[in-house]
Amino acid sequence: MKDRPISKQEYDDFRNYLVEVTGIVLGENKHYLVSSRLNRLMEEHNIDSYTDLLKRLSSATNGPLRQQIVDAMTTNETMWFRDNYPYEVLKSELLPALSKIKGRPIRIWSSACSSGQEPYSISMIVQEYLATHPGTFAQGIQITGTDISDSMLKYCQQATYDDAAMRRGISEERKQKFFVQKGELWEVKPEIRSRITFKSLNLQQSYTSLGKFDIVFCRNVLIYFSSEFKTDILTRMGEMMNPEGYLFLGSSETPNRYTPIYKMVRTPTGVIYQI
Repeated sequence: MKDRPISKQEYDDFRNYLVEVTGIVLGENKHYLVSSRLNRLMEEHNIDSYTDLLKRLSSATNGPLRQQIVDAMTTNETMWFRDNYPYEVLKSELLPALSKIKGRPIRIWSSACSSGQEPYSISMIVQEYLATHPGTFAQGIQITGTDISDSMLKYCQQATYDDAAMRRGISEERKQKFFVQKGELWEVKPEIRSRITFKSLNLQQSYTSLGKFDIVFCRNVLIYFSSEFKTDILTRMGEMMNPEGYLFLGSSETPNRYTPIYKMVRTPTGVIYQI
């Protein structure tokens, strides 16, 4: 494969493009990351330089190429029940509290849901809760998973995972309870899939079409964005939450530096935030 060195100017131009399109901020010295992720894609499209790549991306007719660039540069690192404590809090604290709400469905948003493990993990927790609390949530629980990557959303909707994915975070008991083995793949059962809707969403866009939520998962996402964009995301997410709604962030993330609209709630297993 042809080596395509990236100059400082090309790197800076690409960084600016990526911020404009996705909000993701690349560090000063991520030249190798860009080269390693885009070299094969440039080979497929017969693009010789990053200057030529940016020229093509500026064309209105190159939407598919832009999506491929987004797919290549977004991090899709995830696992089942990541960090565990958010799911423990969901089952032991939040679902009991939200069960008092009558007359409407409970709504949960998994933003930047990547390959789907987070929204499916949430749905499994809901299923386990309903098994021990039959008759609660008569209006149902709706889960919305969103991501900027169309290829990831297609993967989510297929709801099938290989053995490598199934070795990351899921217990044997849950594997047998919530999946059906089909050849070398494991397919999420219909009762887990049925409460989830997947939608394409760039976090720079408006959230209003999604409706209001009682719980928002925005975990391990903010670390890729500028301070200004973090403030914007957290503020607009707060506007999309029902009164006293809950926000889950990554274990190293906090809203306090960016907006005062959330209060910290300490639980026995970890910290969450409430509007």
